[in-house]
Amino acid sequence: MTGGRDQRRRQRGKNLVLLAALAGFVVLVYIVSLVRMGGS
Repeated sequence: MTGGRDQRRRQRGKNLVLLAALAGFVVLVYIVSLVRMGGS
């Protein structure tokens, strides 16, 4: 089966995109909380 390696590479790409989206969301929440605490 030659398709296994390609499928694994696609899955890894999806995981990296998901990780980047999650990290971006965490950074966004952190920045928003900093701005809110600094503003009050």
